[in-house]
Amino acid sequence: MSDAIAPGRGGACDLPGRADLPGRADLPGRADLLARAARLDDGDPLAKLRERFTLPDGVVYLDGNSLGALPAAVPGAVEDVVRRQWGELLIRSWDESGWWTAPERIGDLIAPLVGASPGQVTVGDSTSVNLFKALVGAARLAAPGRTRMLVDATTFPTDGYIAASAARLTGLEVVPVDPSDAVREMTDATAVVLLNHVDYRTGRLHDLPALTRAARAAGALVVWDLCHSAGALPVGLDAHAVDLAVGCTYKYLNGGPGSPAYLYVAARHQDAFDSPLPGWNSHAEPFAMTPEYEPARGAARARVGTPDILSMLALESALGVWEGVDVEDVRAKSLALTDFFLECVAAYVPEGAVESVTPAGHGERGSQVSLRTADARAVMTELIARGVVGDFRAPDVLRFGFTPLYVSFADAERAARTLGHIFG
Repeated sequence: MSDAIAPGRGGACDLPGRADLPGRADLPGRADLLARAARLDDGDPLAKLRERFTLPDGVVYLDGNSLGALPAAVPGAVEDVVRRQWGELLIRSWDESGWWTAPERIGDLIAPLVGASPGQVTVGDSTSVNLFKALVGAARLAAPGRTRMLVDATTFPTDGYIAASAARLTGLEVVPVDPSDAVREMTDATAVVLLNHVDYRTGRLHDLPALTRAARAAGALVVWDLCHSAGALPVGLDAHAVDLAVGCTYKYLNGGPGSPAYLYVAARHQDAFDSPLPGWNSHAEPFAMTPEYEPARGAARARVGTPDILSMLALESALGVWEGVDVEDVRAKSLALTDFFLECVAAYVPEGAVESVTPAGHGERGSQVSLRTADARAVMTELIARGVVGDFRAPDVLRFGFTPLYVSFADAERAARTLGHIFG
């Protein structure tokens, strides 16, 4: 393996299925891996970005796929919002501090990270609420006579719950599909397709361009959940003509616990987008207080109620870490990190103790590595006790999320070495 961080192999994976750990013959020793990690970190163009975050000393943090680390500028920004904007300016801050325009302003900061032009992303509410808006809105945009909503069968459970509710409301039938089989299920009866860009358990990256093309060819609208991809790899919503997308901001976007989610509505759909949750904030004249609802123009029609200003402005500050950062470079480092971690696991962990369930091919891998092992919960508890923080998914999966903005190759080596120590 070269010590250079090069762009990943695009396109379809030529090694289907799980990422087999490298063979144990001629595996490098600990000294070789430590030296490799040092060289990779020395040549990493993103290494200095770690300074933009506050991370505890002595901890390897590989759980950014659940909660991103704290950007160093956020505490000061939140203090200003509380003490000056709220404490001194009071209600004047809706105008003077830009509170009223925050949902679309912050949406435009997220837009380039998901490949969207300005004016198509609004921030607010939770991922679940935004998904409900997106699915019902998509069903109302669909051609008459269509009866089916295809739903990723491997999705995060809440997505399934929301989809079932949206289907009941719109009279559609929910059809669970594995993303690998979704194309053959897309027929002239399909109204809406809901898919996850990256599987939250395995880290499998699904083919957004191809699946979106297939949905459009079938005359269906597609809704993508970007929770485990935005901020970790290129998405290309505009380039691939995605209809609607949702995502959280507390993972790879580092917005903080409970930070507001976002909703993308392609410009071509905005005038016809009929939200199932119309609120005074999405009214064309919100302060007219009229009994009749008239939706706002553009992305603002996806709003509902009063924005959560404290967490929203914390998110705005957090997004400052992306200044000058190219998502393509982030993707290249992500693939290099996960490749190196898998190599280290093969060198340090006894053969047969763990099995990777993350695809081997770069075209099918997100920014996490999931390892299956017996007693996974106890293993992760011990890892955390030893200063390596990942997470556990029932019944037997260890998840390690690699956030390239602050995770180093030395972190990857130490995490694998610690896992090896646990297995003896």
